[in-house]
Amino acid sequence: MDVTLVEGSITTPHDVQRIQDVRQQSRVLVTIGACATAGGIQSLRNWASHTDYLQVVYARPEYIASLATSTAIAAHVKVDYELRGCPIDRGQLLELLTALVAGRRPRIPMHSVCLECKRRGNVCIEVAQGVPCLGPITQTGCGAICPSFNRGCYGCFGPADQANFSSLTDSLLSSGHAPQTLLPLLRGINAAADGFREQGERLAKEAEKDLQATREHSAASYGR
Repeated sequence: MDVTLVEGSITTPHDVQRIQDVRQQSRVLVTIGACATAGGIQSLRNWASHTDYLQVVYARPEYIASLATSTAIAAHVKVDYELRGCPIDRGQLLELLTALVAGRRPRIPMHSVCLECKRRGNVCIEVAQGVPCLGPITQTGCGAICPSFNRGCYGCFGPADQANFSSLTDSLLSSGHAPQTLLPLLRGINAAADGFREQGERLAKEAEKDLQATREHSAASYGR
């Protein structure tokens, strides 16, 4: 195959073998969508008990062949290009295919959603309304749809190039947002993507500390 478009994450032993076979048969391999580029929403299993999930969801879990983790295609084989998003942007797909046919490098924007907000004349909802927004660390591709309708960006296009993840987390925490509130933002469609994963694990620890402190306070109050 000259160009192979692959969607979906690696979640079963069969997926591992299949993607290796696909790679061997492809001159250019392109992953499309959040599942293929970052493991997708199903990567939330990476922070839970795979065995417990099987027992709860399936009547006969012994018939289910799945991995304990959901990972991106790039974790298993060489990927030539990635198209992020859930769903991907059709303009980016057309640009990629046109560039490959023309023999040039695709021009896929790598900047953050914040730039798109500026272009659309949006007032920053984090600054003006205190709404948690992942725009500063999320790659553009959606055209800043959510902030344009007064919703915080939830990172559907994954991490932007050279994003300062810890700085945004610090800013949101210092603004009074609880770790328990911020964690679902990072543990969504691109939970396993670099940057999102690291800050998600950080917030999970912070949330556990807050929960433990609440338990200790309740126990002390009950003791009195």
